[in-house]
Amino acid sequence: MSYRQHTVIDSPYGPLTLVAVDGVLARLHMEHQRHRPPEETFGEPDPRPFGETIRQLNAYFARELTEFDLPLHLEGTPFQRSVWQQLRTIPYGETRSYGELAQALGKPGASRAVGLANGKNPIGIIVPCHRVIGASGSLVGYGGGLERKRRLLAFESGTSG
Repeated sequence: MSYRQHTVIDSPYGPLTLVAVDGVLARLHMEHQRHRPPEETFGEPDPRPFGETIRQLNAYFARELTEFDLPLHLEGTPFQRSVWQQLRTIPYGETRSYGELAQALGKPGASRAVGLANGKNPIGIIVPCHRVIGASGSLVGYGGGLERKRRLLAFESGTSG
């Protein structure tokens, strides 16, 4: 049986709930996020496993860090995990379309499946699903809400946030 712990931290994008499984970051949820599991699944409140995660998030929000280097416990299907791994290759301040991600995965016809996996990303911001846009360049879908996505992309591009 896995041991789960959680803590809530403040951020420029509202409270963030961090969840660890056996001491490794497994979830980062925003307030009012789609696909947010029930809070009773988050485990005991305990900030101890999150020191490095909090340090890196604070550095990111201070524009001092552009790439996270944290061990992650990603729970999902093999396809979802491959999409989430691909998300981590999108450089800070850049975007990719769902089709480009599908192509990079060697599954050019799977842009809808990529979109579904992207939407179920359990570790927002750190696994940067906000960097995925529609083929036309439009902001489509984001579990944390389109306004948050717009703000995160503006933040990373240096235009505001």
